[in-house]
Amino acid sequence: MATPLLALVVRTSDPDAVARFWGDLLGRDGDRAPVALRFVATDERRQGLNPLHLHLTSNDRTQRETVERALALGATHRDVGQLPDEPHVVLADPGGDEFCVIPEGNNWLAGTGFLGELAADGTRDLGVFWSRALGWPLVHDEDGETAVSAPGGGFKIAWGGEPLNPKHRPDRMYLELAVDDLATDVDRLVSLGASVVARHGDEVELADPDGNEVRVRAK
Repeated sequence: MATPLLALVVRTSDPDAVARFWGDLLGRDGDRAPVALRFVATDERRQGLNPLHLHLTSNDRTQRETVERALALGATHRDVGQLPDEPHVVLADPGGDEFCVIPEGNNWLAGTGFLGELAADGTRDLGVFWSRALGWPLVHDEDGETAVSAPGGGFKIAWGGEPLNPKHRPDRMYLELAVDDLATDVDRLVSLGASVVARHGDEVELADPDGNEVRVRAK
């Protein structure tokens, strides 16, 4: 039995402002995405690059339109070391977390929605783990890079392989799962390679095979 992906949770200093930004930018497209976005408050200072970031497509609007709209809503340009000739545009939301706007004609994200992909730092083992955990097919597996796609398409999660970027604790972003049977699903995720970090009532904190934070809670 697959565990449903509930949300990408982002720790940020002003969750209300960041949630408004993403709600305005995604509009109804966000409601149709198979991964929800949730923002929670933190006093921790942002450090380094996030191991996860979102990719917005230009399948049904231009890259320029999306960039201009995002900037008008409070985004800023961000330098993460991208080369001048790279076609994607890197922005940061009002909380300082980066995301990319992918240009028109990108074959990799053809057929996905506006919120097209979650790009992640991670090993091949991590991609295989999440494919099995979510029940999403592995649609790319080459040279240590992996990707899974939601059943029926429409959204991808991709891991870039090694070498990995330095980790910063606590995790700025993490994946959260909601399940019907907490004990059974936690046991299943552990059998796939996760490990239990802590238990908090109806929520269990896990570490995935790369040591990233994962939260599992009862519906």
